[in-house]
Amino acid sequence: MAHRILNETPKTEYDVVTLGETMLRWTPPNLQRFEQASSMEVHVGGSESNTAVGLAKLGLKVAWLSRLTKNPLGKMIENTIRHHGVDTAHVCWTNEDRVGLYFLEEGREPRGSQVIYDRKDSAASRMVPQELPTELFQSGKAKLFHTTGITAAISKESHKTALEACNLAKAAGWQVSFDLNYRAKLWKPEEAKLGCEPFMKLADILFVPARDATMLFEIGDSPNPNQIAKRLGELFPQAIVVLTLGEQGSMALADGVIHKQSIFPADRIGRLGGGDAFSAGFLFAHLAGKEVIDCLKWGAAAASFKYSIPGDLPLIDYQEIVNLVYRGTSSSLNR
Repeated sequence: MAHRILNETPKTEYDVVTLGETMLRWTPPNLQRFEQASSMEVHVGGSESNTAVGLAKLGLKVAWLSRLTKNPLGKMIENTIRHHGVDTAHVCWTNEDRVGLYFLEEGREPRGSQVIYDRKDSAASRMVPQELPTELFQSGKAKLFHTTGITAAISKESHKTALEACNLAKAAGWQVSFDLNYRAKLWKPEEAKLGCEPFMKLADILFVPARDATMLFEIGDSPNPNQIAKRLGELFPQAIVVLTLGEQGSMALADGVIHKQSIFPADRIGRLGGGDAFSAGFLFAHLAGKEVIDCLKWGAAAASFKYSIPGDLPLIDYQEIVNLVYRGTSSSLNR
């Protein structure tokens, strides 16, 4: 099937609407271990809001939906996301529950990094479909809705809310983008497969790490990326399937054709959020009407820049990405 080019549609209030939980991340400075740290650095991070910030930094109009506790921690999250150009006017506020937290101990070989989640019963995990801004999910309000498997995983209520948002978006004539984003600490592979399939059947664009696809969909013994992409294309024929391959780059299956893209080298200072930046770069190019191979290149460039930035948020710059994609240099200086 032929995939729509969204910039041929009339202008909308938003280009993209995202939905998901955003947490506060606490990290010991200077690669310290938890037990030796006397202070913590605090960052704001959540997959969908990371992607929203990346899209806003590239110049799109983006709204982020979630549920936050009305206290200084919730305000810190909202203020940070809004500061980077994302509309937070539709966030649902509550005097109950709590803000989700996670703790990251960054490591270097041979010591790996480790994450501890403290997000049970968070405000976002208790968001129900009735709290969605249904007045937003109308024709002409946005072009694309984006969410991830993390939001589907954190609770039954969140799963229902995210799926309802996808259905509302489709009914309004928007496209839907879904990032599988499997997290083993949130659910088992069998649960994730069952939980994510309804989203994947609705999606027009699927972002799937190759290792997750192999685990969740049992695609043969040691399949190569082409086999994985083709199998996902068979399971979800309505979607552009975007497969991320780590150091091997990325690939996409669209209209029966496979496209491949290598990575742009990067000094990996801030690894978290790289996949979200990739999604932002790809979706930006897609909404600009670019060919799939160019969308992959924009995704790779955005991810590369994110790796050079501490924290979770992809504080990327449009001109820097343009220079990397088209000129092979990261410099944005006029010489």
